[in-house]
Amino acid sequence: MNYAAHELLETQEALRTKAAEIEQHGAFVNQCNDQHLKGILQKHQQLMINAYQQGINLMNGRGAQVTHRAPDFHGQNVSTGMQNQTTMSAPSINTQTLSDQTIATLALNTHKSGSVMGMQWANECVDPQIRMYHVNGANLCQEMAYEVWSWMNQNGYYQPTTFSSQQVTQMTGMFQPLTTQQTQMSTTMNTGQMQ
Repeated sequence: MNYAAHELLETQEALRTKAAEIEQHGAFVNQCNDQHLKGILQKHQQLMINAYQQGINLMNGRGAQVTHRAPDFHGQNVSTGMQNQTTMSAPSINTQTLSDQTIATLALNTHKSGSVMGMQWANECVDPQIRMYHVNGANLCQEMAYEVWSWMNQNGYYQPTTFSSQQVTQMTGMFQPLTTQQTQMSTTMNTGQMQ
């Protein structure tokens, strides 16, 4: 293995982060009251354990096959608008345990950050296997973020606002498609440049 220094450093950072998030999720599971959220957190912790171990195997050259894994979204009954919004209680300054709402918010932010960082790390890697490892990590994080967000949405903790139908029409109508003539001209120009 002859990795570039920066991709080795990026991967070590990813593994350090995964190790911390595995512990963090263990603490969340132990403090969580909602059984559905607890199940989500336990599942996410196991996914992170698997990703951590895969990274260790990859770095140690122990036959880790890293292939592209397409995102897997499970449609939820998503609620938009502010009709079911739950009022947030004031934060506790000297707490011994976290509320389920706080746990979900921290897990959501962890996964969102993981998705951004995973893609940033991937962009710094030249080794195809290491690059794909980080891309898969980014995809896994955004899937886990969506799952936590869905739980938050169903419980009234995170309700995205909506626009009026007039605003939606105005915003979606701002951009116009290319004409057939424009796309043909572009194809002709690109073909001419390649020759």
